[in-house]
Amino acid sequence: MTRLRSLALVGAIAVALPAACTAQPPSTPIAPPPAATPAAPLVSGLPDFTGLVQRVGPAVVNIRAEIAPRRSAGTMPGEEEVPEIFRRFFGDDLPMPGPRGPRGPRGGGTSAGSGFLISDDGYVMTNHHVVDGAETVKVMLSDRREFTAKVIGSDEQSDVALLKIDAKGLPFLRMAKADSAKPGQWVIAIGSPFGLDHSVTAGIVSAVGRANPYADQRYVPFIQTDVAINQGNSGGPLLNTGGEVVGINSQIFSNSGGYMGVSFAIPIDVAMSAAEQLRATGKVSRGQLGVVVQQLTSENARGFGVPDSNGALVTQVLPGSPADKAGIERGDVIRSVNGREILESSDLPPMIGSMAPGTKAKVSVFRDGKTIERTVVVNELDTGLVAGNDDQSDVPGGVPSKPSAGNSLGLVAQDLSANDRQRLGLSGKEGVMIRNPGDAAAEVGLRPGDVVLAVGRNPVGSASALDRELAGVRPGETVMLLVRRQGNTQYVAVTAESKTG
Repeated sequence: MTRLRSLALVGAIAVALPAACTAQPPSTPIAPPPAATPAAPLVSGLPDFTGLVQRVGPAVVNIRAEIAPRRSAGTMPGEEEVPEIFRRFFGDDLPMPGPRGPRGPRGGGTSAGSGFLISDDGYVMTNHHVVDGAETVKVMLSDRREFTAKVIGSDEQSDVALLKIDAKGLPFLRMAKADSAKPGQWVIAIGSPFGLDHSVTAGIVSAVGRANPYADQRYVPFIQTDVAINQGNSGGPLLNTGGEVVGINSQIFSNSGGYMGVSFAIPIDVAMSAAEQLRATGKVSRGQLGVVVQQLTSENARGFGVPDSNGALVTQVLPGSPADKAGIERGDVIRSVNGREILESSDLPPMIGSMAPGTKAKVSVFRDGKTIERTVVVNELDTGLVAGNDDQSDVPGGVPSKPSAGNSLGLVAQDLSANDRQRLGLSGKEGVMIRNPGDAAAEVGLRPGDVVLAVGRNPVGSASALDRELAGVRPGETVMLLVRRQGNTQYVAVTAESKTG
């Protein structure tokens, strides 16, 4: 049932003041008057997309996938369609994880989407989530011919699927060059929103290299647009004004379930790399460093003495990983890879993931006030490798040791037993549990039950060791605490309170 919402028009009311109260204009203007000759317009007129649509439209297809139900025991109907991250961050007011069809793949039924031909012999590109779990996939061409498609391969991480239909002499689309999409460029989408075949919408590129925090696709540097994308547009092409594909429409952000001006497309070079691997081997391989990273904030940068907040802060190095073998350590800040600057932590996964296993990479890291270079031989990403266990509680049991609070942060901690460390997935003798964070640490969100693994780069394994590390912290100084909570590990910047006399 379609929900209609009325739009209220609010008018501005002008109120006249009595003549005696009328303000007098200032003798000097607040801003200088405009120049005598106006600046030339940077954009003139609006584009006409009719010729472009007529040429490329026949290569866009409609996809209908029949999905078998895959309901897990103990879940309510439709509940499994919503990824946990959306329920956790947004509750019942959920954004759409992607412009999907009338029923989600996991609930069974029909998944409707779009796609486009990339060769004259019937290879079709679409989204993984359109055909995920499909028993049969039907592809309808613009001339209304319908084919049963074979799924050559599908990759969840990139959300790319490659299909094949048995036909020849078909129209197909050309691919744009890598990194050709730029903010401000006109782009158009052609697809089947709500089953309305070959609907055309237009807009501009809002941003490139965008990490989508609401989807587990860390290896995709999304193109963000304001093109109207809705359910059924998934898998359709995002095209430039030359009729070349710059991306595959994949995700929308919405609190209502409909278009809200924030759409995400998979860059075509990422999609084509996945498609070629799917055709050759049936799977997609990605490179891996073996590190867990977090965003470097201005507070983190100050705590580690980094000159700015560019880079990815390493919070964990997996034992035996390429990063471990190359000497990258916890507390390092990765600043660039092969000369390409890392501005945000989200830049690192797609950069490394795009490398073939066995590739050598020059990694520049900032450590102890200086920049050092490391050569890393990336290995193949193990998607089953998980650092930390989210199912474990971080509140230790048993009889606590005598707590200590002999530090300038006023942070009260207690030792962990061997059983506590095993249950929390901690190695060796690392970690000390917070009993009372004190005012400074509580102010930045630390709480009882959190486990401190290190102060800066120095690991701590007891309350007394923590006190020793914090003993020299001066009022107003920022210190970095590596904290574990419910399986997640990250650095937290804590500034010691300044003393007033």
